[in-house]
Amino acid sequence: MHVIYGGTFDPVHHGHLRLALEIGDRLGVGGVSLVPCHIPPHRGQTGASSDQRLDLLRLAVAGEPQLRIDDRELAREGASYTADTLRQLRAELGPDEPLVMVVGTDAFASFDRWRQWQQIPDLAHVVVVRRPGPALDPSGKPAQLLAERAVTGPQVLHGRPCGGFLELDPPLLDISATGIRERIRDGRSPRYLVPDPVWWEIRRQGLYGACPGGNF
Repeated sequence: MHVIYGGTFDPVHHGHLRLALEIGDRLGVGGVSLVPCHIPPHRGQTGASSDQRLDLLRLAVAGEPQLRIDDRELAREGASYTADTLRQLRAELGPDEPLVMVVGTDAFASFDRWRQWQQIPDLAHVVVVRRPGPALDPSGKPAQLLAERAVTGPQVLHGRPCGGFLELDPPLLDISATGIRERIRDGRSPRYLVPDPVWWEIRRQGLYGACPGGNF
């Protein structure tokens, strides 16, 4: 089974990393691929460039064999669309390998507004991670799709290549990249919210308004 977890990772933090490990454990796989997007189609400009975010991600996962980086979206021009990434992966993996994409409930709430969203269940399984905030609108298409295609557990995903929807509720660290960026801009330390090598590099480059050589 091939599992991908995408996002802007702007910057990557312990919440991202812990969730990826939890998902890997729950699904019984040896690794999860983190897929940083190039240009997010549903949000504004990122705080750091694609190359800078990739460098921070590499520092964050160094020495952790269960976490890998897949930078294919950074190599594509234009906005990063999930359907394009899944089609490319499906072509590489072949028709029979289970492929799983991980998405939080906050992002999944707008699933029916994603580009070519109807094709996604034919390409991959979808694991929806419950996040703090409002529940899915039960009358909305995402909630209906989750109910219609729900599987009983991770073992079902291993038995077929795509089409299953599974909701998981793993332990989450209440950390947000937005909050980290605000903290740095305000001159406050984000240490222990992000891996130390990530914070050192943010300071070295002066990313997100950090003062190079400033206090931890």
